[in-house]
Amino acid sequence: MAKRIAQAELRELALVGARARLMTLRAEIASLVRLFPELGRGSLVRGGGADLGVTKRRKKPGRKHPMSAAERKAVSERMRKYWAERRAAKAKK
Repeated sequence: MAKRIAQAELRELALVGARARLMTLRAEIASLVRLFPELGRGSLVRGGGADLGVTKRRKKPGRKHPMSAAERKAVSERMRKYWAERRAAKAKK
């Protein structure tokens, strides 16, 4: 009769296997970067870099500070003028 493996033991064994596979993959990546240095500079790998195993956190795009009321008003007036010119140009066609 086969001995049942506890779920915790099974998870631990899977973790050991995953770590071994990760080490193999990292060694393979290092070998490829040595053969093809341009991979390490990120020219062929989107968002790459020499450290291919770590994802980099990018800063959020956009403004750091909210717009003031005066800035919002200026943008609003500029956009009203822009769209009025667009409507006028479309009406001429």
